[in-house]
Amino acid sequence: MSLFRSLIAACGLLMAAPAPGPGVAAATPANQAVAEAQDAAAQLRAAVGKLADAVTADDQVTALTEVIRGYEQGLASLRDGLRQASTREAELRSRFQAERGRLSRVLGAMTALQQAPETAMLLHPGGALATAQSGMILSDVTPGLRAEAERLQKDLDEIATVRELQAGAADMLGNGLASVQEARRLLTSAVTDRSTMPVRYGEAPEELQDLRDAAQSLEEFAAGIERMETDIGAPMDDFEGAQGSLRLPVVGTIMRPYDQPDAAGVRRPGWVIATAPAALVTTPWPATIRYRGPLLDYGNVMIVEPARGYLLIFAGMSQVFGEVGDVLGAGEPVGLMGGSEAPAQEFGAQFVADAARGGDAGQTETLYLELRKDKETLDPADWFVLNPVVDPQED
Repeated sequence: MSLFRSLIAACGLLMAAPAPGPGVAAATPANQAVAEAQDAAAQLRAAVGKLADAVTADDQVTALTEVIRGYEQGLASLRDGLRQASTREAELRSRFQAERGRLSRVLGAMTALQQAPETAMLLHPGGALATAQSGMILSDVTPGLRAEAERLQKDLDEIATVRELQAGAADMLGNGLASVQEARRLLTSAVTDRSTMPVRYGEAPEELQDLRDAAQSLEEFAAGIERMETDIGAPMDDFEGAQGSLRLPVVGTIMRPYDQPDAAGVRRPGWVIATAPAALVTTPWPATIRYRGPLLDYGNVMIVEPARGYLLIFAGMSQVFGEVGDVLGAGEPVGLMGGSEAPAQEFGAQFVADAARGGDAGQTETLYLELRKDKETLDPADWFVLNPVVDPQED
């Protein structure tokens, strides 16, 4: 095909090209996702940087809890940024694939423009009039080809930006893993050694043991806990006034909302929350520990009383902290989830891959959360605040 015909073909290709969206001049979606991920990475580094101060703090439990929770929230934010960036990369690659034929022809025409002298392209065997017409076509097509080249380069730059983010995140996460693991170890020791925890009533180990041995279900056990006599009772804070504002006890993804059947048709009057391995579980409100320990097939269970007549139940933890009768402040640790992260050299790369997959990928542990008032269960959705890093799982 002659250069003149190549130009006409290129003109037709440009006419068929999708029009740029209204946000072309604005920051790219990938750059926006990268900026959010970088903010999350800064949050992670800040959390890890507080570890040395936490070790020497007067209240190590509080300080270490802040370090771990800050790290986990940073991870959740980073996960969201990486997911958005990976989604954008997949979108761009899909577009390249769909337009491969057209783009290859546009690139061929652009190459012809680069390799041939401009004066030669203006000459046309049809004479002066045709030569003038070819000159007008060239002047019309060249800016379009240039704009197309700029769009392609912009898309390629977005993909490169995402790749750079993923590589940097993997390195940073691998380097910080040891610090947060040390923080968890220190927290476990600090909780055990803590001697300032207020106690509202004496333990009743025999009564609890009998109740646990006789219970056939979590519901039956919780009802028995409610009936047990206490000499003082739960904290007097206005728990009912906090409805709709409670902070979730763990960073994760709500896999199963209240009373929604699972694949086997089993309904549970609470939430099933997917979490990362070794995630920290905290109490959302000042509460008295009414029970802590293994129960049936729920793993370790923690039952706390935030107000008279109310019980919060956390089930499925690997470790539980505190003793029956201890009064916890809001945000204090009640336990750690099970499982273990990949080795440091693999953790970052695995985290990035899981984030790209989205959903609850990489969140291998499950915490069961139930809220009860007297003999009734309550929907946690009416009490807890969902935020951008802890969302219900989309079906």
